[in-house]
Amino acid sequence: MSDYFICPNCDAEVPRKATACPECGSDKNTGWSEDTLYDGLDLPESEEPIQERATPLFYRKYFIGIVSVLTLLAFLLIYFL
Repeated sequence: MSDYFICPNCDAEVPRKATACPECGSDKNTGWSEDTLYDGLDLPESEEPIQERATPLFYRKYFIGIVSVLTLLAFLLIYFL
């Protein structure tokens, strides 16, 4: 017999004698529900939309494209002059 069982909520290994899942916090009293995952975090409620920012990868693609075009133009000018 194993010393662990699988949490029905998050599939983590839970020791047999544990009173709650160490990963998600589910226990016998809550019925191993997903609601316990964020219990006790005291997160503020926010109605504001999340503003998305451009990532560095987004800028890197443009930078590589511009450098490539400028390099190609430089080679063409040298070749034809």
